[in-house]
Amino acid sequence: MTTLADPVPGGRPGDVDRATALSRSLFEQGVHGIVLAYVDTAGIGRVKTVPTSRLASAAAWGVGMSPVFDTFLANDHIVTTDVLGSPDGDLRLYPDLDQVVVLAAQPGWAWAPVDRITQDGERHPGCSRTFLRRIVAAAARDHGLTFRAGIEIEWTVGRGSAPDGEFVPATTGPAYGATRQVELSDYLGDLLAALAAQGVDVDQVHPEYAAGQFEVSVGALDPVAAADRSVLVRQTVRAVAQRHGLRVSFSPAVVARGVGNGGHVHLSAWRDGRNLHSGGERRYGMTADAESFAAGVLAHLPALTAVTAPSPASHLRLKPSQWAGVFTCWGLETRETAIRVVTGTAGLRDQQANLEVKPVDLAANPYLALGCLIAAGLDGLASGASLPEEVTGDPAGLDAEEAAARGVRRLPTSLTEAVEEFRADGELRGALGPVLADAVAAVREGEIAAVHGLDDDRVAAAYRWVY
Repeated sequence: MTTLADPVPGGRPGDVDRATALSRSLFEQGVHGIVLAYVDTAGIGRVKTVPTSRLASAAAWGVGMSPVFDTFLANDHIVTTDVLGSPDGDLRLYPDLDQVVVLAAQPGWAWAPVDRITQDGERHPGCSRTFLRRIVAAAARDHGLTFRAGIEIEWTVGRGSAPDGEFVPATTGPAYGATRQVELSDYLGDLLAALAAQGVDVDQVHPEYAAGQFEVSVGALDPVAAADRSVLVRQTVRAVAQRHGLRVSFSPAVVARGVGNGGHVHLSAWRDGRNLHSGGERRYGMTADAESFAAGVLAHLPALTAVTAPSPASHLRLKPSQWAGVFTCWGLETRETAIRVVTGTAGLRDQQANLEVKPVDLAANPYLALGCLIAAGLDGLASGASLPEEVTGDPAGLDAEEAAARGVRRLPTSLTEAVEEFRADGELRGALGPVLADAVAAVREGEIAAVHGLDDDRVAAAYRWVY
């Protein structure tokens, strides 16, 4: 279970004793260092590490790190807002002791996600994990809701021996082909073993559509734990690949054309142990609250793309007729709509029914993505919003008049358009708070400036090995 309480200087009750015992246990397992991990506004995983013997100190007093990383770009350049981006100040990183995991593919290391607080012991307003915890807590308090979430992880495997910066697929087989599984059988087997050793329940792993592409689906958890798991799984995918002489990329577009890597989000709302997406009186078993929640997500999608598809490379992936969900519409099991209603298998629908949000990729900070999706859904719930008519087939085939009549429009076709939508969406900005909302906008605008004048091939190359 995820720790939902804020860290405090000196440690929460029992934290220091727990950390001391955990440190001793880790050392006995041969663990000498602990990775303290978080994700910045640009979607880049950042870390500090401490010796295992320092875990109790970290639990009590945190580990120092500059707040400047809230406005780092993917290329490590720095932008500024009115309060972020300067060399001044310091933060404290506090590990979540409930999520400490021994890394199976990195002998001698363990891993833990962190929350960041100020040196005065206050919540850091730029901490995305704290933001998600706050949204989850507010949903429980104000609406009696809990959530289950899962993030699909698609990645592309390249040959480690390829010329520097280039991508050469490590497999030759066709999409979903058995050949790919055979060619990378040892790698995939070791990956499954590592994930199992780390307590990650895997639903499936399979070859995907693009050259050298695979996907792993993992079990749903509460949103904070789901975001943590997304970060951990990617660390594991990368570490296992390196031990096999392979190189992996989670970039939305490893190459400029074709299908890219997605990070589709599956999300369901629950109340009193009941899945609100099943057994209801609305379409496809949704309850009224589930439909309003879905309608809220749909209404905010143009602005949400600044969070869920935040890289210039994201917009190389967001193309019609590639199952990326680039139109503001929904459908039952329709993989071209932005929101796919998943009812689940007969007999398991009360557990499996959920919403799949498709215009999401792994350049997104998963804490920001899940927090903003939930905030958008709660806005729909509060207003009693209704879903429009569903769409079947490919919405790209609708003529302009029919699309307009049904409220179907293209999501932003550039990061510039997405930022404009985000700046105009007071609900999302309000949910994030001014510090984090301004950081999101500033970092996106910095990424836009960083690729100004580059063609699609050079944009893809710029982000190929960043994510």
